[in-house]
Amino acid sequence: MTAVGAVALLASACSSSGGTAGTSGSSGNSGGSSSSGSAAATGPSWCGSKKISLGLTDGFGGNSWRLVTTASAKAEVAKCKSVTSFSYADGQGNVQKAISDIQGMVAKGVNALVVFPDAGKAVLPALRSAYKAGVVTVPYRVDPGGQDGVDYTKWIGADFANDGKNWANWIVKNLPSGGNILFLSGPAGNSQGITEGKAMHQVLDPTGKYKFVGAQPFEVTNWDPSLSQQVLSADIAKYSKIDVIVSDFGPSLVGALPEFEKSSRSIPALVTSDGNSLSCFWEDHKAKNPKFKLFTVATGNDNARLAVQWAIAKATGGTPPTDTQFEAPVFEDSVSGTPHPVTCNRGLSGDVYLSAQLPGAQQAALFNK
Repeated sequence: MTAVGAVALLASACSSSGGTAGTSGSSGNSGGSSSSGSAAATGPSWCGSKKISLGLTDGFGGNSWRLVTTASAKAEVAKCKSVTSFSYADGQGNVQKAISDIQGMVAKGVNALVVFPDAGKAVLPALRSAYKAGVVTVPYRVDPGGQDGVDYTKWIGADFANDGKNWANWIVKNLPSGGNILFLSGPAGNSQGITEGKAMHQVLDPTGKYKFVGAQPFEVTNWDPSLSQQVLSADIAKYSKIDVIVSDFGPSLVGALPEFEKSSRSIPALVTSDGNSLSCFWEDHKAKNPKFKLFTVATGNDNARLAVQWAIAKATGGTPPTDTQFEAPVFEDSVSGTPHPVTCNRGLSGDVYLSAQLPGAQQAALFNK
């Protein structure tokens, strides 16, 4: 079902305050009142005084991570009273629909447009057309190609290299003797997995202690739980020694990790991204799996907040954030407990991401609609 519709924004309805104990701060200049006349009197510095309408388009919006990410974007928009209307469109995994959604937002007359360009370069012409039409256009997270100021206003990426370095540094610290590493990512050739892998190799290869096993640069799982289970089952049968698994979407492994137990082997250390289902899985299985250490970084829902801040700042005359990439903070460490121990909330859905600013209860409510 097409999810396009303008709605009035009420700050009280989309407040992002009162997060859970595991909540991380947002990247970028998201708080504080501006002292300049160009900013709204009571809003953050990236919220200027010019009234605008804003649109958000997803290439695909139909899973829990996207629902939380979209809600996070709406909560950020609601902080700026200069945004008088908000429209959303779900491309539903169809490239042509995603392109049409961008074109439809422009025809509708939005002043600013935030785009999750899942299809990459395929949507670049639509982004360029929107930008040339005078719409402040901010693609984020997925690189669509092109250049800032030529094809769109600003691309707000995610620092996946930072994730790779954080994972690798944890591995060096907690498995100092070395070992075999199995790296799982999404579709073949996806830039996220390639970037993370290169960053890990830069840290790990000089030590001469670590060997990457499985397909290179990573095992392809499409971030799909069923395919993840197939891949992991095959690797368990093929490799008698797997010391650590790296995955850039941890929750997708919850159904696959018991394959180690079926083979009478301890689940190995796992470095990955967070999710309530994964944290609760660790709580349930740690006692019987002595090698099962868990380290997570934030899954990145708040990348959307930084993109929203940039779009609103450019369209309303506010002050843009200093950050141009979202840097996911480290979230859980079962060994050190820093900055958080593994955080399982059994009162909430497994689809909740406790690293996000959006409170867990608000996230859970999204899945019950």
